[in-house]
Amino acid sequence: METLTSLLGAINGVVWGPVMLILLLGVGIYLQVGLKLMPIRKLGMGFKLMWGGRDAKPSVAKPTDKESDEGEISPFDALMTALSATIGTGNIAGVATAIALGGPGAVFWMWITALVGMATKFAEAVLAVRYRETDSTGYHVGGPMFYIKNGLGQKWLWLGGLFAFFGAVAAFGIGNTVQSNSVADAMDATFSIPHWLTGVVIMVLAGAVILGGIKRIAKVAGKLVPVMGIAYVVAGLLVLIINASQIGEAFSLIFYYAFNPMAAAGGFAGAAVMAAIRFGVARGIFSNEAGLGSAPIAHAAAKTKNPVRQGLIAMLGTFIDTIIVCTITALVILTSTVWQTGEQGASLTALSFDAALPGFGNQIVAVALAIFAFTTILGWSFYGEKCCQFLFGTRSIMLYRVLFVLAIPLGAIAQLGFIWLMADTFNAMMAIPNLIALALLSPVVFKLTKDYFDGKDVLPGEELDHDQ
Repeated sequence: METLTSLLGAINGVVWGPVMLILLLGVGIYLQVGLKLMPIRKLGMGFKLMWGGRDAKPSVAKPTDKESDEGEISPFDALMTALSATIGTGNIAGVATAIALGGPGAVFWMWITALVGMATKFAEAVLAVRYRETDSTGYHVGGPMFYIKNGLGQKWLWLGGLFAFFGAVAAFGIGNTVQSNSVADAMDATFSIPHWLTGVVIMVLAGAVILGGIKRIAKVAGKLVPVMGIAYVVAGLLVLIINASQIGEAFSLIFYYAFNPMAAAGGFAGAAVMAAIRFGVARGIFSNEAGLGSAPIAHAAAKTKNPVRQGLIAMLGTFIDTIIVCTITALVILTSTVWQTGEQGASLTALSFDAALPGFGNQIVAVALAIFAFTTILGWSFYGEKCCQFLFGTRSIMLYRVLFVLAIPLGAIAQLGFIWLMADTFNAMMAIPNLIALALLSPVVFKLTKDYFDGKDVLPGEELDHDQ
């Protein structure tokens, strides 16, 4: 185990080094500039489309029969499925880890990652819908491996295969064992529930949903994600009302230490500016998954023929996850005094909530973590199976689902440090093929977007509100 940990640590240092930071931020900035800041300017339009996309049929005045048959789930449920995989331990444990290792300045770099990541997520979804296929069972499948294959051509097929391999393996880390491990830790610390029991319960509940495929996953996600997200934000806002006098100081810490090294204080070991950037970007990507290539796999199943419409909805995932949910967690932590005690992960977030809400603050975090992690497991099971399907065909799907479900209790009892390291490493390895494809296919994204907003690619009966 020590040898494997050392090997993964060495690989992690390379894939999360300067090259990765340049790739993630560079591609995101390039797309944001190429789109003329459209993802930020059209944020309101995105929310309007999301709300209108709650029905099973696309929200156009007179959709054709062919249009009605495109995709398996509503645009809203596609976003909720993507958010189910996105809003997870990264919003609770990941933010806390970024602050504990990179200092308050890491939060600023999480924000930057999210703002440029909105363009990345938009481009991913546009390409996913544009280049999706229908598999042998009649379901729509898409994502980076398909837009590499169909957009870049057969000579790039190896790159799509690499993404699919990394995605199928990474799903067991970021989308499975990390989640069950974090929940097991929280349940043990808060309610004294054994790790193995938590793992078995999650396995049974998740298995009942996962084995039913994308429609069942989307149905559960469409109900759970809005409720859990709003409840967590409300609890966080309650803490911030209690700690209102410290909010100004928290923002000062974030902006100052984004560009200045922080000295050791209390149990905090101190952090250089590079550490703030590294952990802010890494945990930001771990949380919102922009550039990772995971979310477009869900958006490819949306009932829509227009890639740009789904892209506008997809980019909301990054905004909701990081700018709203992660910021709430960060401010709760920084308005308390416990972040300098040396605590890390979910326990730091729990202590911060409990400092403002003694007696039940830690229970709020434990329950939120459990629900967040549960839905993340559901979403990532779909991502992983689609990657496996790309590599080995439709017949491999059920075997992958079974193995994925069986891995849940194993993650609950495993060593946390190794699991986080594995998840972090494969995250980056997934991102590299995807970012290369996004850069090469960016002209397609720019043209489709321009045509849409110029009114050249609007469906019959659909009116584009240019004032949004």
